[in-house]
Amino acid sequence: MDRKNRAVILFSGGLDSTTILYYALQQNYEIFPISYSYEQRHLVELKVAASHCQKLKLTNHRLINIDRSLFQGSALTNNIDVPKNGTRLNEENNIPVTYVPVRNLILLSLAGAYAESNNIDNIFIGVNAVDYSGYPDCRPEFIDSFQKTLNLASKVGQNGQEIKIHTPLISLTKKEIIEMGYKLKVPYELTWSCYDPIYEKSGDIIPCQKCDSCLLREAGFSQTGKKDPLKKINPGILNV
Repeated sequence: MDRKNRAVILFSGGLDSTTILYYALQQNYEIFPISYSYEQRHLVELKVAASHCQKLKLTNHRLINIDRSLFQGSALTNNIDVPKNGTRLNEENNIPVTYVPVRNLILLSLAGAYAESNNIDNIFIGVNAVDYSGYPDCRPEFIDSFQKTLNLASKVGQNGQEIKIHTPLISLTKKEIIEMGYKLKVPYELTWSCYDPIYEKSGDIIPCQKCDSCLLREAGFSQTGKKDPLKKINPGILNV
């Protein structure tokens, strides 16, 4: 397939990135999903991502490991309480403590290297500037700047070609994202959003229903008039 029809997907197994995955599949891209492990608190998302790729027979799925010690001061990587019930703990300049320092800059840089190395002209990422929780690396200004930098720094860019960063969800509300996903037949019962998973004695994993990510997800489904199909993740479906 022509490089212009090949796409790297930053795929966490979350609601947004899974919607992006199904969107790119509908657009007939040859898909190269990348997931990242940085020993995040919600590691269950990686098993969810792997399960999707197995079901869709996406054999190009890659898992990239990043040393967690790079990311300090975040509730997702350090022993810091995850804010619950809309409470903003240790917030600075409206940026919550769940922000992981320049995470998207690092993840997109690795995706750019992978794309150029494999003759791929497209990168999809599920960033959102409406329900984005205050993360500076989810803004359109950052994406535009990064795309310019990536092409300035790459052999592809110097040869007059371009690696394009696609952000189909960037201006959508969570409600609009979910409505888009239902049209794409996204199995939202197998997507993970919660930052602070609860591990039951049975082995099931359930969302806390109180962190910002859970609350945004709940509000999105409520506004569509639909119930969130995710109640828990049974490890039996994650044997991938």
